[in-house]
Amino acid sequence: MITLNTLKDSTRKRKPRKRVGRGIGSKHGKTCGRGEKGAGARSGYKRRLGKEGGQMPLFMKLPLRGFSNAQFRRQFDVINLDQIEAVFKDGETVDELSLRERGFISGRTHGIKLLGNGDLTKKVKIHVHAISESAREKLTQAKVSFEIVK
Repeated sequence: MITLNTLKDSTRKRKPRKRVGRGIGSKHGKTCGRGEKGAGARSGYKRRLGKEGGQMPLFMKLPLRGFSNAQFRRQFDVINLDQIEAVFKDGETVDELSLRERGFISGRTHGIKLLGNGDLTKKVKIHVHAISESAREKLTQAKVSFEIVK
């Protein structure tokens, strides 16, 4: 009969704790598997990755290779057509300042990109830094004036 006090976890074996300093016959006596002298034999020692004890580390000997354009990437804040439809009225201008006032943008930005999610029926003037192809098609169909600013 199986009861709570007879249950055993048979899926994994428990590895016994390493008992060091228990005589020379145990292979972990005297120096406890730490070798003789040096930092590794002392308590609190942590081997630092890449440190080679005064020798020039390998990663510093190797030449730099390649180039990443990530630091020059322009990260646009995006806004969709349905968001403009919901917030703006006819005749208003959609630009960085008006989007900031309405809480669409906060902090630093590299520009605004207009995406084509949803439909736009209101006649607004749009001044953004980039426009997706789908948004451009919908704006020309709706005869909404837009301008790409630098």
